[in-house]
Amino acid sequence: MPDKFITVTSPLLPSLDDFIPMLKDIWDRKWLTNNGHYHKELEKALAEYLGVEYISLFTNGTLPLITALQAMRITGEVITTPYSFVATTHSIWWNGLKPVFVDVDEKTGNIDPEKIEAAITPHTTAIMPVHVYGTPCNTARIQEIADIYGLKVIYDAAHAFGVRVNGESILKQGDMSTLSFHATKVYNTVEGGALICHDAATKKRIDYLKNFGFAGETTVVAPGINSKMDEIRAAYGLLNLKQVDDAIAKRKATAERYRAALKDVPGIRMLKDLEGVRHNYAYFPIFVDEKEYGMSRDTLYATLQEHDIYGRRYFYPLISTFSAYKGLESARPDNLPVAHKLADQVLCLPMFAGLDSESTDRIIDIVVNKK
Repeated sequence: MPDKFITVTSPLLPSLDDFIPMLKDIWDRKWLTNNGHYHKELEKALAEYLGVEYISLFTNGTLPLITALQAMRITGEVITTPYSFVATTHSIWWNGLKPVFVDVDEKTGNIDPEKIEAAITPHTTAIMPVHVYGTPCNTARIQEIADIYGLKVIYDAAHAFGVRVNGESILKQGDMSTLSFHATKVYNTVEGGALICHDAATKKRIDYLKNFGFAGETTVVAPGINSKMDEIRAAYGLLNLKQVDDAIAKRKATAERYRAALKDVPGIRMLKDLEGVRHNYAYFPIFVDEKEYGMSRDTLYATLQEHDIYGRRYFYPLISTFSAYKGLESARPDNLPVAHKLADQVLCLPMFAGLDSESTDRIIDIVVNKK
């Protein structure tokens, strides 16, 4: 029996030797939150790293989604994907809006642009796609549809930190994009997130909304919320930003090791790197065809656990099957056949910067030999 278990992910942690002096500085400043020194520094550093002009930091990755819909004054219906983490659809519900699910592209897991138009009604005002596993959506086609129908596009880019297409940040697409800096992500601030927009006036509105709607000491301009990132996490984030490129390089090496070893295994499908895309290797999903592989996804999942290896069926079950949403007309299984297929086949193998080659080979051996 191996002397260690392998989790599906493990957080990227800064050096305590580097972090402690920053904590002392925060203690000396006695400014713990509300646009402090390190908060400002992190916004500036992230904007430069990500190749965007306007970014607002948040205390987690869900509140930027909720705030984006508020800032864009979205009403009525929002077209989205059932193949995501529940926060995507929850943010729509929390704004009193109606989520409308459409099916996904089998090759990427992303929303299928060719299914969007049929879901548009007179009540539709926005599209909220997800860059699933960090793989970019077909942004050109989505934008073309949005322009024809006068819709806003808000991208849930929780998985897409640092992803670029032909050298340009994926975060420049659409009207807004959101990021998650949760501990499980490629880049983390323990908990945290961000909202990216394209002009100064919109950023100002976002910053008001994340601070109760205050536009001054006594002026409240909107029913805002408290979702500010504190100084401790901002300092932590500055340190992690210095090592994220090395972490992505290590993730890429692990992905290449998986692909080389599993490419000829019948019944195992993997996602391909897209031409012109700088991927971040946030996840390594495989899709198990039970008939061809000779074992179900769930049996493989359990077999790995027997060896203290913990993958994740990500995304299973579909958001559209949860009690809050399954009554929607758009949630009918016959409306979402590809999404259901992927949800029933997907298994994310362990992927993180600290995953060594010996551990990767342990995982590969079980997937190849099914025992």
